[in-house]
Amino acid sequence: MLSRTMQDAINEQIKNELYSAYLYLSMSAYCESLNLPGFANWMRMQAQEEVGHAMKFYESVHGRGGRVVLLAIDQPPAEFQSPLDVFEETLEHEQKVTAMINNLYELAIQEKDYASQVLLQWFVTEQVEEEDSATKVIDTLKMVGDSRQALLMLDRELGGRQAPQANEEA
Repeated sequence: MLSRTMQDAINEQIKNELYSAYLYLSMSAYCESLNLPGFANWMRMQAQEEVGHAMKFYESVHGRGGRVVLLAIDQPPAEFQSPLDVFEETLEHEQKVTAMINNLYELAIQEKDYASQVLLQWFVTEQVEEEDSATKVIDTLKMVGDSRQALLMLDRELGGRQAPQANEEA
């Protein structure tokens, strides 16, 4: 059985994961406005992945006899300075999510909630990957600088990102 404290904290995290999806969808729209369909695709795939994360928490709450209560999601920013700014904000956001996951893990330890610890270990590992992915794009964007040709090549590369597989996210 899931404690009320853990249930409430996970419900908050569901909201945070859905906000992440909303943020990345907003970033995708911004990239579309710059005619960077590859960057936009990367962000759309990221948004889909975040919805998958929210559903992983959702299913866990229900599977343990808890109740999901959906909370209001804030409006994400719509304007950014550049593709580099988009990815720097992505990294900053993922670092915040990492802190949230770590806090949930700490709560699961305090609650002696071993099932939540197992679930959250998956997210701890996932956050390492999330931060690494954003950092690599940032490093590449800094390397190419103002080169439009290199930016278009990177756009083409990012356009190859595929939707997450259901078994990878669940």
